[in-house]
Amino acid sequence: MADVAAPAYRIIPIIPALKPGAMEGKGPFVANEKINEAIGFPGKMAENWQETHDAVIAKMGELLSKYRSLKVYMDACVHCGACSDKCHYFIGTQDPKNMPVARQDLMRSVYRRYFTLPGKLFPKLVGARDLTREVLDEWYNYFNQCSECRRCSVFCPYGIDTAEVTMAAREILDSVGYGQKYSNEIIGKVHRIGNNLGLPGPALQDTLEGLEEDVKDATGIDIRFPMDVKGAEVLLITPSADFFAEPHIDSLIGYAKVFHATGTSWTLSSMASEAGNFGMFIGNYEQLRKIALRIREAALELGVKRIVVGECGHAWRVAYSFWNTLTGVGDGADANDRFAQMLQKQLDHRYKQPTHICEFTWDMIQDERLSFDKSKNDKHIITFHDSCNVARGSRMGDFAGGQFEIPRNIIKAVANNYVEMRDGTTREQTFCCGGGGGLLTDDLIDLRVKGALPRMEVLQETVDVHGVNFMATICAICKAQFTKVMPIYGFDRRMVGGVHQLVSNAIILGDK
Repeated sequence: MADVAAPAYRIIPIIPALKPGAMEGKGPFVANEKINEAIGFPGKMAENWQETHDAVIAKMGELLSKYRSLKVYMDACVHCGACSDKCHYFIGTQDPKNMPVARQDLMRSVYRRYFTLPGKLFPKLVGARDLTREVLDEWYNYFNQCSECRRCSVFCPYGIDTAEVTMAAREILDSVGYGQKYSNEIIGKVHRIGNNLGLPGPALQDTLEGLEEDVKDATGIDIRFPMDVKGAEVLLITPSADFFAEPHIDSLIGYAKVFHATGTSWTLSSMASEAGNFGMFIGNYEQLRKIALRIREAALELGVKRIVVGECGHAWRVAYSFWNTLTGVGDGADANDRFAQMLQKQLDHRYKQPTHICEFTWDMIQDERLSFDKSKNDKHIITFHDSCNVARGSRMGDFAGGQFEIPRNIIKAVANNYVEMRDGTTREQTFCCGGGGGLLTDDLIDLRVKGALPRMEVLQETVDVHGVNFMATICAICKAQFTKVMPIYGFDRRMVGGVHQLVSNAIILGDK
């Protein structure tokens, strides 16, 4: 950390000067054989390059035939440049290969060589490249410098989704034994234990019991943090960071206080103690589904009527966009999947399935089932950071843009001082925190610090103009990323926290 420095703020948000090769060889650690094989991937690349070459091309062909959108993205780009300056990693690193269009072209050039007639006949004329070991190394390096935040797709006139290209590249790399250590190791922990942190059930139970004692000492009220309670109405699926890390745990306390104040019976699950799903980050459907099925199994075993998701950006995107077909939660469950149909019959369809914790809390506020003393948050002048997977990959509520309005409505209901950051840097155009997409690892700290630059400079502007001293967000990765990089930019790490941390501060409790 001693040699990691924050890049200088730009006087105005201009396209940075190019530094070709600035991030060459800066990719993350490669997963070892044990990590890869534990989740069903080859332990390492084949000794014979031709064998690896053929496997990469075969896997690429499989994905192109399976996902029509991927082929469209390979063919549709006209290199207009609209996305070039929209990526926070390009802005921070100045490496031209971190431009979304250039990162896509790392795959597109290989696609043209092996899957288009012009590329087969006249490769140099159409920018086609042979797949070599050097090209594959380039894929690993730069596709692991993308947080899959999809900001570039907002500005692309053709709607090309760089995140989907990144996920495809990572799936291809994993299929030949060239996977990323951080993501694959975490996926293995979920399969073995049930959460990203590798926290076993007894340790989790002990943590929750200690939390009950702490909250009783602070409030004088018995607020429960139940686990594996059969017959509870709500199953809470939350990021495992909520169980012990700061500031995440303050939001977990906020959820518990909301359930307590509204008389809602709820439970956590030792089997499914993780909302995060890194299967999405590596683009692998089998891993994505296997992780999600733990939640279905827990819901069926506990007999719950509702599934509520805590403050985690990509977890909500997976829940909102994919759980229906992966597990049977929500509309569109497979009619031939017996367990999906069992879950459909069990869940209470008067409520959204799944429900985000912000939707739950906002509904309770509107029904006047919660009371707050807003002055308890008067020490804070608050702004809100839209997490990219919530902003650009999901919705909340019954209206377009609910994912933007509902968290802000909650903040305004529990606090007196709220201001927005600059237009064009929030809502659907929000900047990524710089640590998402499976990049929240210390071997990428230099990239993470540089990727945080756009959000940090806008936050600094908001601090200077409005005196903001608290940035709320509803994503575990954003919280972890910001608490790590904000001190490097001169901010207090305690300046970031969850929306339900503010709820916890202001809520008025009684016996329920």
